[in-house]
Amino acid sequence: MGRPAGWLKELTGRSAMISPGAPKTRRSVERVFWRQVAGGLSSEDAAAVAGVSPAVGARWFRQGGGMPTITLTDPGGRYLSFAEREEIMLLREHKHGVREIARRLGRDPGTISRELRRNAATRGGKLEYRASVAQWKAELMARRPKPAKLVTNDRLRDYVQDRLDGSVRLPDGTVVAGPDVAAWQGRNKPHRQDRRWSTAWSPQQISKRLEVEFPDDESMRISHEAIYQSLFIEGRGALKRELVAALRTGRALRKPRARSQNKPQAHVTADVVISERPADASDRAVPGHWEGDLIIGTNRSAIGTLVERSSRSTLLVHLPRLEGYGEQPRTKHGPALSGYGAVAMNAALIASLTTIPEQLRKTLTWDRGKELSEHAQLVLDIGTRVFFADPHSPWQRPTNENTNGLLRQYFPKGTDLSRWTADHLAAVAYTLNNRPRKALGWKTPAEVFAEQLQSIQQAGVATTG
Repeated sequence: MGRPAGWLKELTGRSAMISPGAPKTRRSVERVFWRQVAGGLSSEDAAAVAGVSPAVGARWFRQGGGMPTITLTDPGGRYLSFAEREEIMLLREHKHGVREIARRLGRDPGTISRELRRNAATRGGKLEYRASVAQWKAELMARRPKPAKLVTNDRLRDYVQDRLDGSVRLPDGTVVAGPDVAAWQGRNKPHRQDRRWSTAWSPQQISKRLEVEFPDDESMRISHEAIYQSLFIEGRGALKRELVAALRTGRALRKPRARSQNKPQAHVTADVVISERPADASDRAVPGHWEGDLIIGTNRSAIGTLVERSSRSTLLVHLPRLEGYGEQPRTKHGPALSGYGAVAMNAALIASLTTIPEQLRKTLTWDRGKELSEHAQLVLDIGTRVFFADPHSPWQRPTNENTNGLLRQYFPKGTDLSRWTADHLAAVAYTLNNRPRKALGWKTPAEVFAEQLQSIQQAGVATTG
């Protein structure tokens, strides 16, 4: 005949709950694991500390995208802990009444009564209290499914997605497609392959720019962590996991980055080392001081990068291969036909820097690369003084190193950079210069550079008058 309808609710005070099988690992164990990960341990080592297998730890880390899926704060004393539930089970086995159990635990008798009724096992058609089942039921009912902000606010979601994954455009609005890319495979980082070009604002840039563009609209607010969670943590909704490819690193998990070291070169004289650079070049309050470098691709291809220290404005230097490249074997000490030999580099830098007013191109700080070995001629031609950073010291050119990291979004390592025309480079530079920066108070480099130009023009008018 079976049991009558509604018997379970009459017995426990709750409707039937679908069992997922064996109770999952307790939240306290997961908290231990994620605290160890936050402290710098690998998922395997954190799993060993938490008392679970390395495979379980790796699965938690992978499913969470390197982010904790639960709060790391232990619940307060308001709620029964697993240890208290174990004590309730033992005391119940010894036939102690509700009031005696409450007295021993220091809890209200009503709390114990509800616990024994609501969270007991009911498989046998009667109430049977088990600590593990009670803990599972309590955690399941304690969930308060709050819909993600990006799910409920279409306007906010469209804004975030467009700034994260929008198209790269020329100043006139023309879309530049960029390379054809393979489908996203969920790997931890792009492995020396083309990546789709996108606007690629960081979550923090998006979050802070909302305050600038919508100062009076409180509905257009979201933290950068909420955006990261929508991307990394499964089940947060709104944003697809594939969009992690639009992040700067392209990693599907949060992991620290390693630093590379630059090899020193021997062509730098004592008068052009960074210690001889004017003091105002170190002060970002004074515009006109630039940092430069090359980003290298396969088949001896390269792109020159120039960044103004004050405004963070970026210029990309097109370095096409010279006539005769690939038609004859390379010869030692022969002409550099790859496009970034000393002579070709000087010509390309002159073409780029002379588009800027003389007041805004005072100095140029480079690394020790031999591509700028003819720097003396560059100074004679355009008047921009050249200085070189110390060996193994990329932090002396921080703005340029950071920009090169941003550019790898569009020009990954292991790809041929010679296929991109000057128009392609201009489109990427335009995209980068119109992304808000935290260091600029969430203004864009283009906005700050325009203010610098206006200041120079006003100063010139005042002097002339």
